[in-house]
Amino acid sequence: MNAKTWILAAACISLFPAVSQARDTTHYLPFDAVVQEALQAGRLDGSVKFYLAGNPVKASIVKSGVTTSQKTNAFNKTDEAACSWALQSALIRFQSAAKAAGANAVVDLASNYKNVEYKDSQKYECHAGAIMAGVALKGNLANVK
Repeated sequence: MNAKTWILAAACISLFPAVSQARDTTHYLPFDAVVQEALQAGRLDGSVKFYLAGNPVKASIVKSGVTTSQKTNAFNKTDEAACSWALQSALIRFQSAAKAAGANAVVDLASNYKNVEYKDSQKYECHAGAIMAGVALKGNLANVK
């Protein structure tokens, strides 16, 4: 490529902020609203309950330290909508893992984005950009009495 082509390519890329400057906005959003949305839509079947860290529950742990990291297309969606989809995908994965392990709950759920834990009894952490949004969770599969 000659210099003129390189200059033209650089100019075109600089016109697109999503390409030249990646966005990574952190959101802390209500967890229960997304769980209810997934239940009402039939994405979760209700056979597995979800408890964020900080919510006391009597349970026997079946498998500890289970993780999932889910991303979704954020293009043309609000950050909140994209984060909701990413969380629902993560919960679906946890539901499948719990059923396979013979568990009926996921307890001590915490956000685990880039292996940095964020614990809150009501909110989850989501990172949204111009193109993708993602949620990473860590929890224990358990049987709640």
